[in-house]
Amino acid sequence: MAIRFWRRIRIAPGITLNLSKRGGSLSLGRRGARVTFGRRGKRATVGIPGTGLSYSRQYPHGSSSQRSKRTSTEASRPERISSAEHLKLSILQRIFTPAAEKAFVYACREVIEGRIEAALPWLEKATSQADGAYLAGAVHMNLKNLEQASRCLQSAASNHTSLGKLFSKYEVEGTVYLSITNEVSVPIEPNQRGVLLGLAEIYQLQQRHDEALDILQQLRQLHPGDLEIRLSLAELLLSGESPEKQSAQQVFELIGDISNESEINAALMLYKGRALRILELPTAARNTLTPALRRKKDRSKRLLLTLRYERALVYQELGQNSRYRSELEKIYATSSDYADVAHRLGITL
Repeated sequence: MAIRFWRRIRIAPGITLNLSKRGGSLSLGRRGARVTFGRRGKRATVGIPGTGLSYSRQYPHGSSSQRSKRTSTEASRPERISSAEHLKLSILQRIFTPAAEKAFVYACREVIEGRIEAALPWLEKATSQADGAYLAGAVHMNLKNLEQASRCLQSAASNHTSLGKLFSKYEVEGTVYLSITNEVSVPIEPNQRGVLLGLAEIYQLQQRHDEALDILQQLRQLHPGDLEIRLSLAELLLSGESPEKQSAQQVFELIGDISNESEINAALMLYKGRALRILELPTAARNTLTPALRRKKDRSKRLLLTLRYERALVYQELGQNSRYRSELEKIYATSSDYADVAHRLGITL
């Protein structure tokens, strides 16, 4: 039996560090993201102490006879590997590999071994490479250096056609789990879409909302059918305490007809319902939110709570006070400190 010790540390608003004995994850962006470096095929994860970054590498599978002896549980169990064993350059490689690429490799080694401060000088030399800028952005986010993180991701975006090449060459995978709303996190990769989504989230952290909006609108033109980009854009348009009706109308048109087929769809239904409430169409808002609450499987607790809270506000506007209070009580029973539910219920401690 394996026992995992896990610690979650809130570094700053929107930046969370998750640490375990084997490693962990780094939360980046406005509300968080986890960076994992992995291997292809069978995955084996090694932690990066003190950073929240985790590392995985691919190893050749065993012989067919060896595989046949394994149970499905054993086959899915990660191997323990030396943290940066494969990130070594031969003498010839050290001679002929470009300086920025060598710096990327050395930076990966330092980060994987947990010497994150020692990685910074190498990362400064690696940012001319798109993947170096991508990694530098992640590390600077870890260190709460938002301005540096912004510059690094801008550099990665300007050289996006080269993204992923060094990660692939050295069998290192750079996937980031980016929280595009309070309720939903999505995986992004070192490519133009991923870097721009990450940059938009950093701009939101920096209160640079117009620039974040420009990036998301650019992304929507590049990927018109991408639901995750629509969700990020809807969240941005309705951010703030009192969103304008014009923004709500934009969100309503942006989302269009949507059904509860996935967590992303359910989150889009949440923002569509919120937009309809702002547009003073509470019945339509209720009719959008109720189907989104019918499925609990594969939905995050946070998303379900937010959907229920939004529907409670709709019931209040419809004058259905008993249903309004019932929804709030259900939320309080699950999470007593959610939003202002205790205050609305008149509970004082």
